[in-house]
Amino acid sequence: PIGQCHRSKFRLKANATRKAITSFGAEGPVEAMFAYGVFLACGCHRAANRGASRTACARWRAAVFPSGPRLGATDFSDASAASTEVGKASPRVFAKESPRASLTVTIPRTAVTVGAVEQIAALRVSESTPGLPKALLTDTHGRHHSYLRISLTEKCNLRCLYCMPEEGIDLTANDKLMTTDEVIRVAKLFVAAGVTKIRLTGGEPTVRRDLGDIVKRLRALDGLQTIAITTNGITLHKKLEELRNNGLTHVNISLDTLVPAKFEFLTRRKGHDRVLRSIKAACALGFDPVKVNVVLMRGVNDDEILDFVEMTRYDPINVRFIEYMPFDGNKWETKKVVSYAEAFALIEEKHPSIRRALLPGEDKSEVGKNFKIDNHTGSVSFVTSMTHNFCGSCNRLRVMADGNLKVCLFGQAETSLRDAMRAGADDEALMETVSAAVKRKAAAHAGMHDLKNLKNRSMIKIGG
Repeated sequence: PIGQCHRSKFRLKANATRKAITSFGAEGPVEAMFAYGVFLACGCHRAANRGASRTACARWRAAVFPSGPRLGATDFSDASAASTEVGKASPRVFAKESPRASLTVTIPRTAVTVGAVEQIAALRVSESTPGLPKALLTDTHGRHHSYLRISLTEKCNLRCLYCMPEEGIDLTANDKLMTTDEVIRVAKLFVAAGVTKIRLTGGEPTVRRDLGDIVKRLRALDGLQTIAITTNGITLHKKLEELRNNGLTHVNISLDTLVPAKFEFLTRRKGHDRVLRSIKAACALGFDPVKVNVVLMRGVNDDEILDFVEMTRYDPINVRFIEYMPFDGNKWETKKVVSYAEAFALIEEKHPSIRRALLPGEDKSEVGKNFKIDNHTGSVSFVTSMTHNFCGSCNRLRVMADGNLKVCLFGQAETSLRDAMRAGADDEALMETVSAAVKRKAAAHAGMHDLKNLKNRSMIKIGG
């Protein structure tokens, strides 16, 4: 392709093209042809004729990846300054060595389109909102809330015992659920007030047809650093690459058993193999860590704890053991809870090297107690809502699919943002409503034995 472009009607200089291809990480003939296509698609051939190819390439990189390395396994050189010279920039690294194998990830072709710079820039402008005071999301106990969980739907393609009552639930009518634009409006305002992480939940978020568009629009919000999803993994493997290309940065997949027959009993549906396929796909696409949520239930899956730990040996999987929590219709009992102390003791007996560790991006508000084990690529965590609550550092808020704001997972108080928006509230009035709810947040939720007697929604209606 170097010689061809030298003789082409664009009159590209061979050295300028070579530098551009190098900057896109081309390592062979196929990659070189693709990189050359990227070079042309971005309009860099015109810039080269004007002697500005380096700036044009850097401009493309800065616009497509405005926040740096968002593709997990791909390590990009700094693309934040459009004036960086491509010829002097460090080549991109597309291979990451690990004990299991060499994992190669390339720039997704679907992300490269003619006019990509203009499209992304226009989207970022259209979705931007001026900054708001962080005090709006700071409660009376000094906790600033920088993490928002948004439930996109109440529908799910599984019927997990601890999540949905056996008799099912009455779904909220579609016209009572938040629309896509309402979801984005809420996200904009929360991000403007200091939210840096948004997690999309359900129900099952992948059943929502516009999930990819929602992720893409969230990616355009200035200040938002993390876009995560919690999913049952049944159909995730079909959509994950598109979601990653649109800006998804983190994945949590729920899986409570490694035994297919037990999976069918727990979820009242088939699909165990598809969940495993989604976990494998997430690892292959470079998500690190891939978080696997395991709700421990005595007499159900507590005999599989060490089997789940084994999943972390060769893959960047973070297995998260979650204490069983009470919600409407899940027949919670104290005797069903497998405590953090009990599960940890079992693992420590088998793996004496287990020790506390910081995971990438972890901060003081992290809900999991995280651990590493010698010779294991991944990690193990414990979410101890029942026996060791973490209310003192809680930074999470929830907006449910019907638009109700819930400031505490176990709290009964809810505030309808949907009704406020549909009544014509402007952004200032809407955030005043949000701030008032945040200011009413209690210092801590009730104890384990009291929670079971409190009225609360089923988990599927709250959002996992």
